Amino acid sequence: VPAFAQEAVAAAGSDRGMVALAAGLAIAIGALGGTLAQGKAAAAALDGIARNPAAQPKILTPMILGLALIETLVLFAFVVAFLLQGKI
Repeated sequence: VPAFAQEAVAAAGSDRGMVALAAGLAIAIGALGGTLAQGKAAAAALDGIARNPAAQPKILTPMILGLALIETLVLFAFVVAFLLQGKI
């Protein structure tokens, strides 16, 4: 328990750096994970289409749906980072 008011204010404001770090890490990890997942999904879909061009309509639609879901996770990380940044 701080004895003086200035120490209490300093102690209360010391977590701002950690919140900023958390916001930065949230968007960085979210973007990195989304990028790797989208690259792997597109590579797998293109590999499947190259092996069997007749399967293109069956592969393309689920791939686009999967890419959209991956992108929503990246946007969710962005929203979390934005909300954390608002606490600074």
